[in-house]
Amino acid sequence: MLDTVPAQRTSTTTPVIAGIVCALVGFTSSFAVVLTGLRAVGASPAQAGSGLLAISLLQGVSAIVLARRYRIPITLAWSTPGAALLAGAGAVAGGWPAATGAFVLTGVLVIASGVWSGLADLISRIPATIAQAMLAGVLLPLCLEPVRAVAIHPWDVLPVIVVWLVLLRVSARWAVPGAFVAAAVVIAVELARTGTTLTGSRLLPVVSPVVPQLTMQAVLGLALPLFIVTMASQNITGVAVMRGFGYSVPWRPVMLVTGAGTAIGAPAGGHAINLAAISAALAAGPDAGPDTSRRWVAAVSSGVAYLMLGLFSAALTTFVTLAPSGVVETVAGLALLGALGGALKGALAVTGASNARRSAETTAAILTVVVAASGTTVGGIESAFWALLIGLVARWWLLRGVPEVADGAP
Repeated sequence: MLDTVPAQRTSTTTPVIAGIVCALVGFTSSFAVVLTGLRAVGASPAQAGSGLLAISLLQGVSAIVLARRYRIPITLAWSTPGAALLAGAGAVAGGWPAATGAFVLTGVLVIASGVWSGLADLISRIPATIAQAMLAGVLLPLCLEPVRAVAIHPWDVLPVIVVWLVLLRVSARWAVPGAFVAAAVVIAVELARTGTTLTGSRLLPVVSPVVPQLTMQAVLGLALPLFIVTMASQNITGVAVMRGFGYSVPWRPVMLVTGAGTAIGAPAGGHAINLAAISAALAAGPDAGPDTSRRWVAAVSSGVAYLMLGLFSAALTTFVTLAPSGVVETVAGLALLGALGGALKGALAVTGASNARRSAETTAAILTVVVAASGTTVGGIESAFWALLIGLVARWWLLRGVPEVADGAP
């Protein structure tokens, strides 16, 4: 009897702690990317803070509901690759209202993928090499920001990079959060040096809704690439991660909930809610305890933690807005290096094919990366859309008549 109580206590506290760690790592590792993306497509600092608040609260509530309903560790997150896409896209025709309209449409498309399986199948049929190449091209300019920042503001940026490198060796999970802490110290020193003070009104969470609008440029340049990146890099990957830990994700309910959450949060500035991918392992894996039937508690505690973290959205937005040039961009770039590496690996992963086919696949993927990374806007439509279109066309053209089997195979 004496041994039972500690065991029961451990079975509860372990997943709770794992869920809190999952939320802390997920939030601190990428919120700078989210704020950068929202500001890039036209949000004011207040509107960007509103967007961070909206997606934090909605993904927290949604994770709690789904985890309790299905008793599996369904953890949700915002679309970090989607935020990177926004950062690379820049302002669209129609400004911030048009951007929020694209967010609404993204949510509607996610709902449609839950109602109609054919839409999800269509996304999964996009060659992984092209989808990953588009993502790599979107991420590349952001990952170059730390290099540019070091050249211009070395004393502000180098401490952030050094902390990141040290923690990457000691505890990779906390490398990016540690880099943000280092950035916060740099920002605090700068505020003290300039005598800047923060008023209370700028630290309180506020919702700043707008009336969404739709423009063709926003649909093609933002909504469709955001939907594809979110589905391919987050939702489909998240399902695979969960399957690796022995959990079957209820696809339709998850898509309906996350799609509805995205659409609801869009007027307030939230860009996309989806299944967690990399951070999902913290709640679904061994870190959440040996009892796999109790790991859903980690998803619930993660959701509660996101609700709490969302309350700091305005304070964080105000804080990073006052940062010296290059500091926040450095944190965002460091946060995306792992995603860039994974995307490049996926873009060039062509195995079991003839030499001619590997060459064609690689050429099409590299072309996609280059177009996406160029940031070129044609007809008011951003480069991510053109990269996907050109990559698919190039791949089709280069693979015409090329054998699928390896050279010399029977």
